[in-house]
Amino acid sequence: MRVDHIAIAVKNVEEALQNYRNILNIDKIEIEEVPNEKVRVVMLNLEDTRIELLEPTADNSPISKFLNEKGEGIHHIAITADNIEQDVARAEKNGMRFLGGIRTGSYGRKITFIHPKSLNGVLTEFCQSPPDS
Repeated sequence: MRVDHIAIAVKNVEEALQNYRNILNIDKIEIEEVPNEKVRVVMLNLEDTRIELLEPTADNSPISKFLNEKGEGIHHIAITADNIEQDVARAEKNGMRFLGGIRTGSYGRKITFIHPKSLNGVLTEFCQSPPDS
């Protein structure tokens, strides 16, 4: 397992992207809207990890709620899972609570989130890339 990305909730991905371009040499940027998560995602691919910028696309988006309560900032840390089903089962066996089940997230990845109350206040995502990537 490794850190896949650090997600940052932002009000406007274009403005945030410009801020990151001002300080980072970013070669590859991916942009996607994920309707089932009500979010627009900009993935900044760095040499050994990624930064994910999240902008809500609806007032009832979890990211919108986060921004209203906490403002812009780090939303979650994502960990790459080799076998997300096994990783979730092991985590549940060890008392971790999840926010919903395994579902499809950005870029066709399988995702799920460990409740922050289970991991010292940090929202943590497990994500697994599709087999063909």
